[in-house]
Amino acid sequence: MADEGAAIRRRRECLDCGRRFTTFERLEEVPFVVVKRSGEREPFARGKLVAGMRAAAKNRPVSIEQLDSVAAQIEESFRLEGGELTTARIGQQVLARLRELDEVAYLRFASVYKGFEAAGDFQREAGLLTEPPT
Repeated sequence: MADEGAAIRRRRECLDCGRRFTTFERLEEVPFVVVKRSGEREPFARGKLVAGMRAAAKNRPVSIEQLDSVAAQIEESFRLEGGELTTARIGQQVLARLRELDEVAYLRFASVYKGFEAAGDFQREAGLLTEPPT
């Protein structure tokens, strides 16, 4: 293993001259595209995901490392699928992870993601927090 498990180091030997050399094998990352609500497509950017979660978790006992970890987990789960994904699927994943991490950050993110317009929207969503996750 090399590069913290991201590559495999192999020692090889040239069949013609007998010299030994090292190769590194890495998985080829499959790029994926995010389809926005407007229909526009753009490459996935983990930085945007972290920025949204940081805004929701501002002044909360959630570290940047925790948010980076959540973003990495979300990105990895989607990268395994490859292809295209919608902002709705990304938002649902973020909500699920924030719900486990910090309920206030969850409510803040949900208010923007779900477009809350009245105090009743917050009350309804807060009531859903008392139910077990689905």
